[in-house]
Amino acid sequence: MTTPRPIAGTAALEKSDSDHLSTGGPETAKREDVATPFSPEDEARLTKRVLLKMDTRILPILSLLFLCSFLDRTNVGNAKIIGLEKDLAISNTQYNRGLAVFYATYIASELPSNLLLKKITPRVWLPLLTVAWGIVTMCLGFVRSFGSFFAVRAVLGLAEGGLLPGMVLYLSGLYTRQEMAVRIGIFYTAASLSGAFGGLLARGLSAIGPRGGLEGWRWIFIMEGVITVVAGVIAYFFLPTSVATASYLTQEEKDFAQLRLQGKIGAAGGDERFNPVLEREEKFKWSEVRRGILNLQVWLTATAYFAILSGLYSFGLFLPTIINDLKITSNANESQLWSVIPYAVATPVTVAVAFASDRLKLRGVIMLFTLLIAIVGYAVIGNVPSPNVRFGMTCLMAVGMYSSVPCILVWNSNNSAGHYKRATTSALQLAVANCGGFVATFAYPSVDGPLYHKGHSIILGLLVYAWLAILTNVFWCIKINKDKARGKYDHHAGSGDDRDPMFKMIL
Repeated sequence: MTTPRPIAGTAALEKSDSDHLSTGGPETAKREDVATPFSPEDEARLTKRVLLKMDTRILPILSLLFLCSFLDRTNVGNAKIIGLEKDLAISNTQYNRGLAVFYATYIASELPSNLLLKKITPRVWLPLLTVAWGIVTMCLGFVRSFGSFFAVRAVLGLAEGGLLPGMVLYLSGLYTRQEMAVRIGIFYTAASLSGAFGGLLARGLSAIGPRGGLEGWRWIFIMEGVITVVAGVIAYFFLPTSVATASYLTQEEKDFAQLRLQGKIGAAGGDERFNPVLEREEKFKWSEVRRGILNLQVWLTATAYFAILSGLYSFGLFLPTIINDLKITSNANESQLWSVIPYAVATPVTVAVAFASDRLKLRGVIMLFTLLIAIVGYAVIGNVPSPNVRFGMTCLMAVGMYSSVPCILVWNSNNSAGHYKRATTSALQLAVANCGGFVATFAYPSVDGPLYHKGHSIILGLLVYAWLAILTNVFWCIKINKDKARGKYDHHAGSGDDRDPMFKMIL
């Protein structure tokens, strides 16, 4: 193995970057000419070591937080079928309003949360949000009327809204573009696992009550809230703010990791998304927020994601009810257990699709195939009376929708550069997408059971729109890349953001 030259250190690397950029030359165009202190053998060795350390320390924590997030937002569906409505003396309409207000405050908190993330730091902000919504979830176990149920659900959305956009923004500063999908896929499988784990956990926790004057469904909220608070405390002690501050990386690994993110070495090969030195020094500008809001790609991906989340959220909220109405189980508790199966099927497929997406360096193109699986599922379930066939279709619905999410989440982040633009597009995409929660809460009224033809048809139509929006965005990205090749973006050379002609859009 070739002995590496002495490492200049992070400060020297950052100074070299700043000096280079101050010349006004296209930073991304010259990356291949920058001398680095690492031989090819050292690059391969350090890449494996850095990724292994980050994957084993960061992804499990983010997966735990996201698992808690989905458990705490969808456990109300489990509580519903074992007595929540009856004990609170609320109607189905009031129950749906309680679901809808969560999404209203959830959406409102996403963009402000992402703009605060850099100032407060991910290590503090993400665990703080987690502890806050864990406490609020516990409070749901003590509500006694529609008013208190509605109010606590509203506060829950406010506390929880910043988590997912914050995690996507956080990961985009730790991994290269080619590594993002599988990482998001891994932690997003926590969402499908939450469905499986949630059904089992709800079945176990509900058996605690009635105890201490509390019905069984209340213990679901109380104990899952306690678990969330513990998860938030754990996250504070394990999440680093950036690769430069990760205590588990040696100085050599920190320097190497930063060079990788700049695309100067390793597999990035000059095709990386941004310069972390510039991003750390970037000052807030409203022009960058405006550039993110007026981006066509974010609106195409956001509305497509809106359609997908309309299906995902309704699936999470009403799957126990749908399965219960199939009459393939003898009681509601058995329905909880049957609801595990579609999520268990979706989990490995989601990871496999995310892995393929990173390997092929494709996002939207992959989704054109995965969305078709969900479209078939919804087309059949709403029109076939056989309970067994309809249950089988719930597995196709879960596979198609869950496996599409990592691709659409990372696609928007991949094609946005500049911290505040990416913070804006990530939060805006999720704010628009989470409006799907309003559709989800009212798509499956009890009177439409057991076939729920209307609800399934609504989600089917939305998924068809999502497929068309993704196709449009693929062609739009192709056009931008062709325009850059023809020199139409040359006046942005050296900008260090996604307008640079050397920055290629991922399809």
